[in-house]
Amino acid sequence: MPRISQSVRAVYFDAVGTLLFPEPPAPVIYAQIAHQHGLPISAEEVRSRFWAAYQEEERADHSLQWRTNEDREQQRWHRIITRSLAGVADPEACYRELFEHFARPDSWRLATDAQDTLTQLQNRGLVLGLASNYDHRLWKVLAGFPALACFHNRVVISADVGIRKPGREFFEEAAQRVHCPASELLFVGDDRANDYEGALQAGWQAILLDPQGRHPDVRSRIKRLAELLE
Repeated sequence: MPRISQSVRAVYFDAVGTLLFPEPPAPVIYAQIAHQHGLPISAEEVRSRFWAAYQEEERADHSLQWRTNEDREQQRWHRIITRSLAGVADPEACYRELFEHFARPDSWRLATDAQDTLTQLQNRGLVLGLASNYDHRLWKVLAGFPALACFHNRVVISADVGIRKPGREFFEEAAQRVHCPASELLFVGDDRANDYEGALQAGWQAILLDPQGRHPDVRSRIKRLAELLE
């Protein structure tokens, strides 16, 4: 079972899919809005379309060497949403509704074991940070969750720093926020490429959150955040 090594001084967490989850799930709300705009589509069909559009944007970001900014993030989500909901009567209205929906704290839920895990890690003397591939909307979301106030000024958002995970510069920026060498940093996230492999390539330690057991070949993985305390 993975444990936090004694050499670790600071722990960074991914946001979406690790600490925060859309509520209701993204495919469900996409399908609801599509219905309101004349497209009867199932959440499963939305999920399939979304994944294809998301992967295309990931390839585009790779070609850009992971550079990003607020404009790039809005373009990304405009393309993902309009491709996921192709066939609606008003694509622009759907985009605006969904983009704003995910800026509201009440559109998200906190992982059930997040608050206790974060509190106990702090009590052990570890410095905590948050590092996410997102945009300015994340600030509004975080403001709605007092349990995440522990991150203080150690919040790294890709659109702010100009580089997305898994870009090495993203992790270097995060390291500067806590004044620690890479070898004393741990990253915890649910995305194998962006979070786990990106952190390792930057010289960090890493643990993959893998609740469904999809990555049995990854040695350092957990199914629940609370396992970090074991």
